[in-house]
Amino acid sequence: MSRTVGLVVPAFRPDVDALSSYVRALHERLPVETIRIELDDPLPGTADALADCPATVNAVAARRGKGAAITAGFEALDADVLAFADADGSTPPTSIGAVLDSVLGGRAALGVGSRRHPDATVEAHQTLARRRLGDAFAWLARRLLAVSLTDYQCGAKAIDADAWRAVRDHLCEPGFAWDVELIALVDALGYRIEEVPVTWRDDPESTVSPLATASELAGALVRSRHRAKLIRGDRVHAAIATRTPTRVPLTDRLGADPTDD
Repeated sequence: MSRTVGLVVPAFRPDVDALSSYVRALHERLPVETIRIELDDPLPGTADALADCPATVNAVAARRGKGAAITAGFEALDADVLAFADADGSTPPTSIGAVLDSVLGGRAALGVGSRRHPDATVEAHQTLARRRLGDAFAWLARRLLAVSLTDYQCGAKAIDADAWRAVRDHLCEPGFAWDVELIALVDALGYRIEEVPVTWRDDPESTVSPLATASELAGALVRSRHRAKLIRGDRVHAAIATRTPTRVPLTDRLGADPTDD
């Protein structure tokens, strides 16, 4: 029996023409039943311009953050496998398909795309500063987390619905750090993760601030390690948890003011 696939594309102030073209390519080339665009704080006319895409468009007036947008999209989908692809189109449909195959083929519960894998193909590199910060973050993550990957932040991942149901209520990071939190907690819950080399092209128009994102990721990495240790029953981290504020899971914040945390 074939398994159904739902795909989320989180987008903040996207290039409408580029996003439309990307979504059409994803629809044409992948075994996806539903594509859902989660649109944050769109400019006037953006949602209407995307109306002809082969996708459901959910526009939210505020900026929720990448992680919150993907979580909302996953919660709205009814599929056996859930995936997301960043709206800038840096990862082509063929590579999204390879990530999906790792889950559809039963090799893993979470497929993680990787730009830094030895077999990955990078057609257009990031700036040197972005590459160095990315390398440093991956190096640090490998030393703090139990799961060792070459790339934790690539915008292409797929997860089995059973694994999603297990991890969903543990996820708290609303922004770019959601990726690393997902990986750390899926691993802590005992699910298999497979890293998949992708073809990748940097988006030179990216508005993501490398320094601000690096700061966000560093803090989230420590928090993700802590929550992974809690899931595994670590006594030291259980004691720490009694002395620190409890963060509200993203699933409990759906529909609330996105600026509240």
